[in-house]
Amino acid sequence: MKFSAALTLVALTGANAFAPAAKAPVTTQLAMSEYRTSVRDNVDVGTGGPLAGAMGGRDLAEIWDNSSPVIVQGGSLRTWSFANPAIESVQVLLKTEGRPLDADVELWQGPDNTPHKMRVYVEDGALRTFNAVIGTPRGPNTVAIRNIGQLEFPLDAVVRPDRDDGLAAGIASVATRSETIQGGALRTYPFNPTVDSVAIILKTDGRPLNARIELLQGPNNNKQVVELYTEDGLDRPFFAIVETPGSGNVVRVVNTAPVEFPLYASVDAYRVGGGGDWADDGLMIGRAF
Repeated sequence: MKFSAALTLVALTGANAFAPAAKAPVTTQLAMSEYRTSVRDNVDVGTGGPLAGAMGGRDLAEIWDNSSPVIVQGGSLRTWSFANPAIESVQVLLKTEGRPLDADVELWQGPDNTPHKMRVYVEDGALRTFNAVIGTPRGPNTVAIRNIGQLEFPLDAVVRPDRDDGLAAGIASVATRSETIQGGALRTYPFNPTVDSVAIILKTDGRPLNARIELLQGPNNNKQVVELYTEDGLDRPFFAIVETPGSGNVVRVVNTAPVEFPLYASVDAYRVGGGGDWADDGLMIGRAF
């Protein structure tokens, strides 16, 4: 009897040895973030991050001082190639010596493939420089800048990889409030005179992104205009810093896509000057209407 019980126990033990082990639950990055972006989620932003609690992030003047700008003459084209697939975002900074800035910025990925392009206009390229971060996942990628202004209006360009603690991290650390802008709709954001610059993030849930960003100072007085297209607003979101010197500045974001293509916009004060002590972040009451 004891021998039979021992044989039964050995048989059960052997059967359990060949049974498949229970799989542990798998947590995917997609489940952790509803709207994951290859630029923002790859920088350590938020509680405990390198820029947590630091308003403004990296200084734009520091980027210009530590870079070697390339002069793009009026009517000419310059390109910057990034063959390393580890470079997932690049900084694009443009300025002039006080003349108007008018340029086309494109991202090339393979032959006849332009997943990201912008048309940039700035009334005074020295007072209000153009500062943006564009996503470049799955290299190689090429950034092309064409100065479509006259020969008398050259511009200075800086195009370089964005680090984990770079410009995108600084923008994401302050532009935390997001709202949905339906296709064909617009939102306006008035700012106090103490706000020196504004952080902007535009993205979608994976659909194309078509938008126009305007900086107005007075009725129908455009100081800066950016017409933006992105093939995938989730894979390649748009980060920008708009400088807002003076008073009466209003940032207007227009979703130029059809109603089936909403976008998610985050617009907040990036750097606040010493014009006075304000209890809020510089965004005026009634900021969206």
